[in-house]
Amino acid sequence: MTLLFTRLSLQWLTAGLLLASSVFAQTPAAPAPTKAPALKAPATKAPAAPTATKTPAGSTAAPASTKAPAATTPTGTKPTPAKAPAAKPRPTAVPPAEASVRYRAGKNQLDQGNYAAALAQLELLAQPTSRFARAADAAYLAAVAAARLKQWPDAEQLLNLLRTEYPTYPNMPDALFLQGQASFEQEDFDTALKTLSLLPPDKLVAERDAMKAAYLPRIKDRNTWLRNLRRYPDDAALARAYADHLIVGGAYTDADRPQLDELIAKFSLDRARYTPRPRPVSVRKTSYNIGVLLPFELSDPSWQTVRKNQFVTDLYAGLRLAQDSLQRAGHPVQLFAYDTGADTLTLKQTLALPELASMDMLIGPIYKSGARLLARYAREHQIICVNPLSQDGDLVLDNPWHYLFAPSAATQGRLAAQFAANSFGLGKPAILLAEDGFDDTSFAAAYKSTYEELGGKISIQRRFNAEVDAEVTAAFAGLDLAGASHIMVASDNRRTGPVALAALRTPPAGVPRPLMLCPSAWLENSRIDLAQLSGNVYFIQSKYFDETAPGFRRFRQLYLQSQHIPPSVYADQGFELLLYFGNALFQYGPAFQQGLAAAPQQPGAIFEGQSYSGGAHDNQVVPIVKLNNLEIQVLR
Repeated sequence: MTLLFTRLSLQWLTAGLLLASSVFAQTPAAPAPTKAPALKAPATKAPAAPTATKTPAGSTAAPASTKAPAATTPTGTKPTPAKAPAAKPRPTAVPPAEASVRYRAGKNQLDQGNYAAALAQLELLAQPTSRFARAADAAYLAAVAAARLKQWPDAEQLLNLLRTEYPTYPNMPDALFLQGQASFEQEDFDTALKTLSLLPPDKLVAERDAMKAAYLPRIKDRNTWLRNLRRYPDDAALARAYADHLIVGGAYTDADRPQLDELIAKFSLDRARYTPRPRPVSVRKTSYNIGVLLPFELSDPSWQTVRKNQFVTDLYAGLRLAQDSLQRAGHPVQLFAYDTGADTLTLKQTLALPELASMDMLIGPIYKSGARLLARYAREHQIICVNPLSQDGDLVLDNPWHYLFAPSAATQGRLAAQFAANSFGLGKPAILLAEDGFDDTSFAAAYKSTYEELGGKISIQRRFNAEVDAEVTAAFAGLDLAGASHIMVASDNRRTGPVALAALRTPPAGVPRPLMLCPSAWLENSRIDLAQLSGNVYFIQSKYFDETAPGFRRFRQLYLQSQHIPPSVYADQGFELLLYFGNALFQYGPAFQQGLAAAPQQPGAIFEGQSYSGGAHDNQVVPIVKLNNLEIQVLR
């Protein structure tokens, strides 16, 4: 399919490679062996009440009662107790030969990227009771494995063990650095900064600054910024991040001027960069120019590339059709398409074109690395940029010039939790099962925090690798179905749905089939009979549209006339995106942030609608649907 572009610029300019610093924990190639310190058995005090203990594999086991209750006979008299055989003492040390084998196996698993297996091997050896000569190394490597799995609380626990039990560990700076990242990931900014301040002044200086630059912009609360500035008055990276938050992030007010001047003088910051710009004035025009930056990859005409990029051409075809619709409505927009290729070098060459700075709005790109580059460009040139497909809410953090057309994964999780609390009640706890993918993890975190803020409780939370059948099966094993109000499954992998439905189809006798929330992708899974999805299953369908609605039928007719094939969901998205934001340009001008923040939800021509109320930069409309007699019914 050949598309006629209004304009396609392929000018190539010389550009240097951008070196992005990575803030990931590094695994030592061969950590030096350390001698386990002599350990004295500490005096312990019997707890007042039994508590759960954590096994080396990370599972929670019920504690042994300190004293068994005396049994009574039916008449109330105590029977003569039977003499129990003496229990054998449980060994506390791992035999040296076995420990060495486990250590080598764990390290090999870590090197091969099998982080869960590595953690299982190394966590036991890290305990002081193992008496393993390289227990400190095992603790650090286990923490690295947990970090790679994004199990940040477990990583932090292992690093605390390392610092407490093995304070002379020679790689302690690396451990402190990793612990700082673990705290940042949990948004415990105070602890993160305190931990990084414990590093020797000459160790990992550049890496520390890069980590702070990556994580500190996540701070939203003004009091958190001010508190940390008071605690760490000499931290240049913190001061620079706060200045960026004020000026680049748009949080500056006139009351911040004295403190900002003080930071500029104290840390020799660039005064030109940190001088507040005049607030943008949104001047309405009679026509608008929109740059479309997508990886068409026109330089490679092979059928493999053409087929791989079909979704890109579909998206652009939807944009072109919306351009025609806007023109007929008296709202002319000009599209300027740029082929950004599949690498960031081509995108950087495109961003160097002087004409791009004169655009009224930018659309694109597709891949995350390019999205960050374009977001930075949009902020520096004060041109609104709309990402057409991404659900990564981190892309629009602290950037008033960047929008997502779709709801972010976190927004979907938050709104799904609100629906569950209102529809299923909070009398019983919920079960939360999530895949290991980035979007699924963000969804699960937002779901849990919102549900608990509303007064609910998550009784079971599990993560699993959906590509491993055994992990999927284990995730749905042994669930307390009778005690749960509902189950939230955050995974659109084709393996997950059939396993979940099989596990929940035959609950124990007397236990009703539980309610379940899941992604709408299950409706398209050929492995699942639609009859199984009726009744107690609810779907989060952010891209829901009614094929019988007049808007979609008209769009489909126009698309068939121009392209001679039915529209894909990417064509739908391109059409809806430009129709919504093109009308916003004519209603509010090119700086339409305040206009969208105050505007009520707008019904979509195809989808349920768009809303960026309250200053949100991702769509706040997330339909929840269910099947009723095999017909989709919109509940929210």
